[in-house]
Parts: sequence; structure tokens; C-alpha cells
Amino acid sequence: MTKSMTMDQLFLDEVRDLYDAEKQLTKALPKMAKAASSEALRTVFEAHLGQTQEHVTRLEQIFDSLGEKGAGKKCAAMQGLIKEGDQLVSEMHQGALRDAGLIAAAQKVEHYEISGYGSARTHAQMLGHSEAVSLLDETLGEEKEADRKLNDLAEGTINDEAMEESGSDMKVRRAGPRTRTAGH
Repeated sequence: MTKSMTMDQLFLDEVRDLYDAEKQLTKALPKMAKAASSEALRTVFEAHLGQTQEHVTRLEQIFDSLGEKGAGKKCAAMQGLIKEGDQLVSEMHQGALRDAGLIAAAQKVEHYEISGYGSARTHAQMLGHSEAVSLLDETLGEEKEADRKLNDLAEGTINDEAMEESGSDMKVRRAGPRTRTAGH
């Protein structure tokens, strides 16, 4: 049975989903930072934790501007992405290979958030929620920047170190033009 929903309700549902996703991330990012062997990767995770806490605050501001309670809707997608990251950490020894896996897991999270914030921002524009548009746009920019930083780390040294650490033959693997990380 499907329920009837308005665009306002859809937008609120999206904000609630993002709110829960960000709350879950505030618990997951310290674990990811601890699991990283690269100091640069650890720093990116720790910096993004601070941003994620700001994202929660911005979403609470959106709830206030809408006269709604700041409550999350369980974000099953984020729960699954975090579970995949946890599983990766538990299955791999600390080192560059695990760092490469952590970057891939974190980029999946960033791409989910980029999609969610982009859709919510568009819906806020359509509904005339200018304060929400501004707050969502600011967060969207930070999520894109976090993805770029992760990508730069992967391309900078971590993926190469992971290849060496795992004994993979880099010449065979890099036959074509160099692309962004596997997810790009």
C-alpha cells in the first residue's frame, strides 16, 4: 500500500534521512580515523568529523525553520555503508591496502551524501525554502570537497602503496589512462 505524500513531506523526509545519516557518521568517523594507518587519511577523517557535526547543526536549523522537530528517519543506506566499512576494517590488517579500502568505503558514503544533499537542495528551491537551500548548498560543497580530498589521497600515494603492499603488478594494472579512484 502506498501512501499519499506532498512535496513538502518528501522534502522533510529527505532532511530526516540526512539527519540520521549524519548522526550515524559522527559515530563511524572516529572508528575510521583510528583504523587508518596513514596520518594524512586520519587527518581527513578527523576534519570531516568536525564538518559532520556542523552538518547535524545545519539540519537542525532547517528543522527549526520549518517548525518541525529535529528527528531522524532511520537511514538504512548509511547503516549499510557503515557496516561495509566496518567489515572491511575487521577483515584487513592495518596498512596501505586497508587505507585504500577505507578511502573507497568513505567515498561511497560521500557519494550517497552528495546525492542526498543535491536532491534535498533542489526540492528546497522548488518549495521556496531559501534558508534551507543555503544551508544544504553549504553542506553539499563540503561533501564534494571531502570526496576530492579522499580522491587526492588515493591518487597521491595510498593506492600505489597498496599495490606494492599487496604484491600486485602495477605495470599490468595501469595499462590504460590513469583514472580517478575506482568509483569515479
